[in-house]
Amino acid sequence: MPSRAIIAFIATVFTSAACSRAPVAGQFAIAAQYSAASSFSEGLAGVQIGEAPGKWGFINKRGTLVIPAQYLFSGDFSSGLAPVQIGESADAKWGFIDKTGAVKIAPQFSFADDFSEGLAAVQLLDDPDAKWGFINTTGALAIQTRFDLADRFSEGLAPIRIGDAKTGRWGFVNTSGTLVIAPQFVQASSFREGVATVRVGDDAAGMWGFIDKSGAMIIAPQYQGASTFSDGLAAVRVGDEKTGKSGYIDKAGKMVIAATFDFADPFMDGLAAVRVGDANTGKWGFIGKTGAMVIAPQFDARDIISKGFREGLALVRIGDYKSGKWGYIAK
Repeated sequence: MPSRAIIAFIATVFTSAACSRAPVAGQFAIAAQYSAASSFSEGLAGVQIGEAPGKWGFINKRGTLVIPAQYLFSGDFSSGLAPVQIGESADAKWGFIDKTGAVKIAPQFSFADDFSEGLAAVQLLDDPDAKWGFINTTGALAIQTRFDLADRFSEGLAPIRIGDAKTGRWGFVNTSGTLVIAPQFVQASSFREGVATVRVGDDAAGMWGFIDKSGAMIIAPQYQGASTFSDGLAAVRVGDEKTGKSGYIDKAGKMVIAATFDFADPFMDGLAAVRVGDANTGKWGFIGKTGAMVIAPQFDARDIISKGFREGLALVRIGDYKSGKWGYIAK
């Protein structure tokens, strides 16, 4: 699935104060006060301010709002630019701002994702077929809109889907837009450490495996869930969503951290978010590469986009889906 730059909920405004001393691992560096937020990227993070429909702005690592909350939605900064949705409901358009809040690429897209490796996936407003392509940092179309869905570039390749959500298949293009791995996978992730996660088979019986950049399967499809590789490890789920457990494999496919967690995310900045307990009542904590718990399970949710620590902070939620608040903990 392509990465959506934001997850929007209802927000209530609070003012965040900087801590007078550095918090220890697992303590809040920026208090849980936002009903919706995104992880830090290039020193800034998107947060939603105000009652529904609250607007999005950007804070710095002291929790200070440095770009006013004025956008319907926002994405993450990359290459000095962040996608933002400007306008209201049906009339809203996506464009890109710089770190001062100045518009650098005019709002003109139905959808726009974050930049990655100098390219961003976009959907043009005037395209009757609603196809996806890629623009460069000047806003010029670098890869024509011809894909039914597109994800971010990583290691020179981007996953793209040809066909609809039910029957379409995912392959990979390079930065010139040339198809280098033919569409053949039910789902696919971006490449990390030379390896991408792909799903083969239908909803009922499909399994996840891993391919290299030639498209060759290097770890056979055998997992009910799998993450990208990071720090030489990938999270995999053995068993179904209700009763299965997650652990971590190395690039040889060997389980090196036992499948004992109810859910597991990739390693980010040396730590990985894991859930202990079910999706409704379970708590999230963070483990190190030995599998030992570094930050005890105590959070009700983690950022489902970045999935862990980024730039030394992790976005977590205290409280339930409706009334809980998001904040940032230290590593």
